[in-house]
Amino acid sequence: MDIDDILPPPRKDSALAQLVAEDLDRLSVSELDTRIATLEGEVARTQAKRDGASKFRSAADELFKR
Repeated sequence: MDIDDILPPPRKDSALAQLVAEDLDRLSVSELDTRIATLEGEVARTQAKRDGASKFRSAADELFKR
């Protein structure tokens, strides 16, 4: 079972939902570049957290021989 199967979808008023709904037409090229760099940093941070959680889970599974 995947975690997405048990977690509810993001609320419409969540920061993530607001981020993807934001109108990009009003942003300059420089602002878009900054946004992309910031989002790429957030993706890397999120992936690192996911990888750490996966390693922790694997270690726990090994400890309890699942």
